[in-house]
Amino acid sequence: MKKKIMIEGMSCEHCVAHVKEALEPMAKESVEVSLEGKYALLDTQSEDKDLIEALDEAGYDVKSIEKI
Repeated sequence: MKKKIMIEGMSCEHCVAHVKEALEPMAKESVEVSLEGKYALLDTQSEDKDLIEALDEAGYDVKSIEKI
């Protein structure tokens, strides 16, 4: 299932790489992260709570998760 995660706390390309690294183990394919849009797109079967936990451990706050 494709999900769009709105993320707070990203401010640079290093943050983008860190978010990708946190989410890639749960993605079926690659993770797309937008610094300007403050979101990540991924195809995953993971529960929302697991995505939130992974990003929290990486130091980022999840504003919302939308199924697309």
